[in-house]
Amino acid sequence: MEKKQKKAISPAGGPPPKGPYSPAIVYGDLVFVSGQGAVDPATGNVVSGDVLQELELVVKNIRTILEAAGSGMGKILKANVYLADMNDFQRMNDAYRGYFGPVFPARTTIQAGKLPLNLKVEIEVIAHK
Repeated sequence: MEKKQKKAISPAGGPPPKGPYSPAIVYGDLVFVSGQGAVDPATGNVVSGDVLQELELVVKNIRTILEAAGSGMGKILKANVYLADMNDFQRMNDAYRGYFGPVFPARTTIQAGKLPLNLKVEIEVIAHK
């Protein structure tokens, strides 16, 4: 029986981690992507903006990490969405539909209150390869 190994994914062109964690871990055929915020991959700086502007960059960062791991947006099984303000839920949800469909992953969305780095939205995902 082959022993599974975990492999850290930190792609060039992806957002640099802001702490002691890997942007993603591949284990077998699964990819676990750490919570992603609106971090500019080129500068490593947080790009603060409207929740929809932040969501666009979050999704771009997730896509970059998944592709580096041999996966993609259409292979996401589970997403956890953290919002600083639940008043942003409907707008985020409407935009989310365009990024994560047509077969939507299972999802949890919570109001997390004050997110690290004053983010308005953070998303973590689990995908398959």
